Amino acid sequence: MVIRDEKPSDREVISDGTSAAFRNLAISNHTEQFIIRALRDAGALTVSLVAEMDGRVVGHIAFSPVTISDGSSDWYGLGPISVLPEYRRQDIDSALMREGLAIVKSRGGKGCALVGDPLYYKCFGCRNDPDLIHKGIPQEVFLVLPFGEEKAGGTVDFHAAFQATG
Repeated sequence: MVIRDEKPSDREVISDGTSAAFRNLAISNHTEQFIIRALRDAGALTVSLVAEMDGRVVGHIAFSPVTISDGSSDWYGLGPISVLPEYRRQDIDSALMREGLAIVKSRGGKGCALVGDPLYYKCFGCRNDPDLIHKGIPQEVFLVLPFGEEKAGGTVDFHAAFQATG
């Protein structure tokens, strides 16, 4: 498996793969591929990595800036992350997570926020933090991963592209 930055020629494959990955998930609004495109169009797709196996893009992860009401800077939102259904359970998502988090941190990121399954994301160090909230999202599925000792607090807002529906 090779993890690399997305290329312009990957964009349609990323969109199709993301759509396929979320198609049967009840927790999804099925807009993830539109979010990625809107982030890219807004110049807010800070990190966009693909996982490639045998020359085929089989997974993708995106990171974009978030704002925090206390003014903390250099925090990023993780997501969407997707793996083609037929390639699941091969640790592709874990490899994308590790590489993406390392890149964000190496670029001066102070932390990462996401919405997801706490049982899955805790293995990467993500946790609930009562000092950081996202309005409208249950606290138990809103997770953060600070990269250092610097404390952030308040309301976290993802980029407006997360409202994309088409």
